[in-house]
Amino acid sequence: MTGLRSLVAPDDLAGRIVGDVTATLPEWNLRDLYLGTADPAIEDHFTRLAAEATAFGAAYQGRLATLDGAALAAAIERYEAIEQGLARLYAFAQLTFSGDASLPESGRFYQSVMERANDIGASLLFFPLELNRIEDAQLDVNMNDPALSRYAPWLRDLRQGRPHQLSDDLEKLLHDKDVTGPTAWSRLFDETIAGLRVALGGEEITLGAALNRLSEPDRAIREAAGRAIGAELKRHAKLFTLITNTLAKDKAIDDAWRHYPTPVSARNRSNRVEDEVVAALVHAVSTSYPRLSHRYYTLKSRWLGLDRLEHWDRNAPIPGDADPAIAWSEAQAHVLAAYGDFSPELAAIGRRFFDNPWIDAVPRPGKSGGAFAHPTVPDAHPYILLNYHGRARDVMTLAHELGHGIHQTLAADQGYLLARTPLTLAETASVFGEMLTFRALLDAETNPDRRRLMLARKVEDMLNTVVRQIAFFTFEQRLHDRRRSGELLPEEIGQIWLDVQRESLGPAFNFTEEYRMFWAYVPHFIHSPFYVYAYAFGDCLVNALYGLYQDERAAGRGGDFVRRYTAMLRAGGTKRHGELLAPFGIDASNPAFWHRGLDVIAGFIDELEN
Repeated sequence: MTGLRSLVAPDDLAGRIVGDVTATLPEWNLRDLYLGTADPAIEDHFTRLAAEATAFGAAYQGRLATLDGAALAAAIERYEAIEQGLARLYAFAQLTFSGDASLPESGRFYQSVMERANDIGASLLFFPLELNRIEDAQLDVNMNDPALSRYAPWLRDLRQGRPHQLSDDLEKLLHDKDVTGPTAWSRLFDETIAGLRVALGGEEITLGAALNRLSEPDRAIREAAGRAIGAELKRHAKLFTLITNTLAKDKAIDDAWRHYPTPVSARNRSNRVEDEVVAALVHAVSTSYPRLSHRYYTLKSRWLGLDRLEHWDRNAPIPGDADPAIAWSEAQAHVLAAYGDFSPELAAIGRRFFDNPWIDAVPRPGKSGGAFAHPTVPDAHPYILLNYHGRARDVMTLAHELGHGIHQTLAADQGYLLARTPLTLAETASVFGEMLTFRALLDAETNPDRRRLMLARKVEDMLNTVVRQIAFFTFEQRLHDRRRSGELLPEEIGQIWLDVQRESLGPAFNFTEEYRMFWAYVPHFIHSPFYVYAYAFGDCLVNALYGLYQDERAAGRGGDFVRRYTAMLRAGGTKRHGELLAPFGIDASNPAFWHRGLDVIAGFIDELEN
């Protein structure tokens, strides 16, 4: 799922429900995938896909090296069709489970689909393994066939994994055990998080609702929520620690067998980005903590009249920021207008999400926290999940996820195997959509006090997207490094968490004891280790892209930028980040590039100081 925005952590993006803004919120309808969990088409599709997978194996296993270009292209097309059919089933199960993970029926259906699809996928496992054993010279000759050359980007990325590929038997073993290994532990985490109830004000509320209270204007409410959340997480510390230790050890075993030099190397290869590029990004952000987060939160402590901030003050509203309720219809209008001013084509794609039941925005017990956009499959359409509470930050979340949806829609034209964008660029359209919406709202605001408040909110969002995500990344690095020496106790994980938070947030903060457990609810650490740097990558990249857009628009060449930008989104996974960014004159391997992106945030803080 692209843009698992719960991944920026629910307390960063969710807000309290303001006014009666949830009465008319949309809920998705998954009928474009299947009519329901009892739809007979599900069984029909499983039966058909199992037969097709068996026939595929009989036709091609052990023979790929003998095929010419046209025959190899035909084999890839058959493989792609089966994989896409399985992906439809996966998507429906994942979305159903995300809608309410507390229902036993949802969990059972999700697990059943995972197991059956996994069994069918085992019949296909030989195909990528055998493709990787074809000699380079032979494949180069076959690539002269136009039908096969279409798949050149997919084959290129697949074959980069050759140094890390295991024997066929080992690969099949890992594939078969996944549903009782990492996938099972991830499901346990999801169901545990969905079932948490935080005791606050004489009632028991969901973790998401409690996290929302960390954005309340009343400091006493924020403190009560912060302490109660920590207490509830500590009550489950043994389980969260076991899940984290087990998955970290599982990853270490896999990395060792596959000869990945560092815990993050597998993610970087998946993202098609060099280790050095990610290291440059992390170094640029971490060395900028003093001029970014440390400086801003010192300002915020003065605005709040506090000598030191506590963790429950991080997302506190700025004094004077009433944050009035924003109805869903108003949020929709703001976001579509911002996209429309940039590109009527992108706005038209975005409008389809509102005109159809493709968005689930209602906060409810058992639902996944935060937000995400799921691409599903090219012959359907993406779905968007968010928890809308009527705050200005929720409007930005809507703009973010809609950017993902638009990107996924454009890239779908490439087909299932070529549509997937590497995570380093998967956050570009989403963060760019946020910037478009923010700039449109800021330019329309004439009151200087309200402009200052808007700017402060934007800085906080950018710090959450850049500084906080690199801090998350650093936490993961240290945790995985330490885990290689033995199992970690809850206190040890908590100490790593506190050390990273102190480094990233700075001397303006004091951290009370219960904050030691706040690592436990972040789903990225469980579902997608080291994903989080993609947010910082995207934010810095968007800062550079948006500055270029402003320059070209002022020179009367805005339309040319829009065409290049749309072509970048439409390319999906057919090009690597260097190729995609070349038309904009951007080189992500240059450390100075990251500092230019961070300078935008520093400039906003300069403006607030002045």
